[in-house]
Amino acid sequence: MLSTTGGTAFAAAPRKDTSLANGADNFYTSDKVTVQKVSFKNQYQMNVAGNLFVPKALDRKKRTPAIVVGHPMGAVKEQSANLYATKMAEQGFVTLSVDLAFWGGSAGQPRNAVSPDMYAETFSAAVDYLGSQAFVDRQQIGALGICGSGGFVVSAAKIDPRMKAIATVSMYDMGAVNRDALHHSLTLEQRKQLIAAAAAQRDVEFAGGALQYTSGTVHALTPDTDPIQREFYDFYRTPRGEYTPSGGSARTTTHPTLTGNVKFMNFYPFNDIETISPRPMLFITGDQAHSREFSEDAYQRAAEPKELYIVPGAGHVDLYDRVTLIPFDKLTSFFGKHLGRPSV
Repeated sequence: MLSTTGGTAFAAAPRKDTSLANGADNFYTSDKVTVQKVSFKNQYQMNVAGNLFVPKALDRKKRTPAIVVGHPMGAVKEQSANLYATKMAEQGFVTLSVDLAFWGGSAGQPRNAVSPDMYAETFSAAVDYLGSQAFVDRQQIGALGICGSGGFVVSAAKIDPRMKAIATVSMYDMGAVNRDALHHSLTLEQRKQLIAAAAAQRDVEFAGGALQYTSGTVHALTPDTDPIQREFYDFYRTPRGEYTPSGGSARTTTHPTLTGNVKFMNFYPFNDIETISPRPMLFITGDQAHSREFSEDAYQRAAEPKELYIVPGAGHVDLYDRVTLIPFDKLTSFFGKHLGRPSV
């Protein structure tokens, strides 16, 4: 692995596992872990849906470090978050995967709406819940965000010091990517056109018109489909990671509402990121990831202690589910160092 902590260090590349499709194992389950569906209220009395993962060997008479895990933007907890939660529970942590507000099993109307503040609130509500469990150490709760949830957990941690250690994987700054696109390729005029389209759609919906959805993952490939969309398609539109939550529709999975998505324009998760210090932060990204710029930006802005950990040979979506590439050992050592090592 390539890691940056005020400098650069190299370690051995991960071993490839040919027993899986390039190591992809999104729906991994473990006989070492119990899984319980849970629900609880956020501060706005909206229901939050989660899966609580507890090591079978856990001594429930003792208090154990815990980690809340958030899914990629447009996904649900069954996509990537459950995998990470299971793997970290195998290491002895109590873990909780959650559906962000308006997604999956969590409350919020309309479905697939965008509300960065409510997404951040989901993480704080998860800390509320974990802290209420008799076998969880309330003083040793960490947070892990994948893709868009990386930005949401940073946003939450800035105003919730109960999150004692923060890690992100393949982080997207959903504010920056909507304002500027990748590599700052969106012009101001194009941004204004997107904002105008969302505003016009509000009038349509206020008058009773149908909801419109935007962005997300394409439902079919064409010769002109760009490589980044192909990368997402391979996860979200194939058995590798495809999942439609109860009551949902495969036609709208991954797609936020058009009128909601524009709210990302006002989302600046990295502003004041340095105020999270002295709580530690770990940013994990692939060296081939199209989203790498966001982890590097956050790392540059953050104060110590911080670490940028770069996985050789990994793209953005690879770190959703390719267990032969995901550095679970690094996550285990990071949370073990800063939350305390579980007793199992």
